[in-house]
Amino acid sequence: MYLDFFKTKEGKTVFSNIISLGFLQVAGYIFPLFTMPYLARVLGVACIGKIAFATAIITYLQTLVDFGFNFTATRDVAKKRDDKDEVSRIYSSVLYCKILLLFVSLSILIVLCVIVPKIREEWVLFFMTFMLLPGYIIFPEWLFQGLEKMKFITILNLLSKLVFTVAVFIVIKSKDDYLYQPLLTACGFIVSGIIAMFLIRYKLGIRLISLKKCDLLKTLKGSTDVFLNQLVPTLYNNFSIMLLGVFGGSVANGIYEAGNKLMFIVERLMNVVLRAFFPFLSRNVNKHHTYAICHFSLFFISSIILFVFSKEFILLLFSEEFLDAVWVLRILAISFLGLGLSQIYGTNYMIVIGKEKALRNITFKISFIGFCLSFPLIYFYGYIGAALTVCITRILLGTNTFFKSRSLSRNLN
Repeated sequence: MYLDFFKTKEGKTVFSNIISLGFLQVAGYIFPLFTMPYLARVLGVACIGKIAFATAIITYLQTLVDFGFNFTATRDVAKKRDDKDEVSRIYSSVLYCKILLLFVSLSILIVLCVIVPKIREEWVLFFMTFMLLPGYIIFPEWLFQGLEKMKFITILNLLSKLVFTVAVFIVIKSKDDYLYQPLLTACGFIVSGIIAMFLIRYKLGIRLISLKKCDLLKTLKGSTDVFLNQLVPTLYNNFSIMLLGVFGGSVANGIYEAGNKLMFIVERLMNVVLRAFFPFLSRNVNKHHTYAICHFSLFFISSIILFVFSKEFILLLFSEEFLDAVWVLRILAISFLGLGLSQIYGTNYMIVIGKEKALRNITFKISFIGFCLSFPLIYFYGYIGAALTVCITRILLGTNTFFKSRSLSRNLN
């Protein structure tokens, strides 16, 4: 049944998108196979920890700038993709809103640098990491995803990673150069974003149009529930990294980052299927059951591989200095099952059918539990406690989302 789907016209489009995004992720992570071991040796665990801490803070601001548009705007574009005027309106409203939110984020960062000593000490690192956000804005991945033009994402992202990879070996020569790592990443995104702007206007025929203030407010209001659903999990996820930096210091953050980095890579690979099916499911939600079985199978297999070969992965991509990250990776591998359930039945079902508020309520409740758990677990168990916080919370979030989606499905039928 699942294979028969890929023989249909829409199935071929989804398959093409999976291939494009899959090639992007596989090729994109060939580059880190060279850069991560190099950065681990040159920068060391403490500097890697500083970068992880700064990235955790900026991720909060990135979530604010995204404001859930990566899902709501993608869904809206997928439904209106044949209407260029409507797509131009959606594109313009989201871009204007993101620029406005960028300035709000910058103001927040300036305030944090003034009032938080630990951030003030590394203010240059934080502002260099902040430069990622303009790159994310001008490279509207959500638009290409909604239009199901994944090949553009593939080409432009590969260009970004290539620019960054080459620059790492040229620029970063000692521990003092750790400040340049996030800036080089940002430069890659900005170059890709500039090219994307030209492709959108002259290749896809989508233009920026003038909008009223009320249109922007409507756009922000329509994405608020999804934004909160994306923001609240950072109470246990990125906050764990921040708390670990306070209780354990840069070395503990570096150990956790090594295990978490591998999880991040595999999560991005799983997102290939998630993102490729999101526009399709927005129009064909009745196909969700078959999709869910196959996608969760991938999560299950990946979890087993990560757990069993965790030591080999850490030694391959880092060094013996990071060997303590093995148990971090094993615990996070178990959390992968909960993440799979929350993405398959939350992002790719509850958001698709317009039940953002129900998903938000679940996320609020479980994330608050994770937030409360993080303090004792990280204080007493350090980076292991941070991994346990993420694992417990993801399992709770995934199972709650699954049961809620099943209830909604029965009511719809």
